[in-house]
Amino acid sequence: MVKVETTVKLLNKVGLHARPASLFVQTARKCKSQIRVRKDGREADAKSILSVLSLGAECGHVITIIAEGPDAEEAINTLVSLVKNKFGEEE
Repeated sequence: MVKVETTVKLLNKVGLHARPASLFVQTARKCKSQIRVRKDGREADAKSILSVLSLGAECGHVITIIAEGPDAEEAINTLVSLVKNKFGEEE
């Protein structure tokens, strides 16, 4: 099974809260792979909104996205792109 891991910095104003967290989870749920998000040694299920929100990831924090499964690489690329594009938020 393929396992891919990468780190990315949150650049949007509110980090992984409310709307961005919801978008992140919705995107993760479209993937077949198991996806986890890690921040400061704590891990969350990327397909669970409550789990993602519990990380308290804010603007400027670095998160690690770990995907394991048949579409792991695609899942990572899609989620990293979402984060780098600031979840579509206007500045």
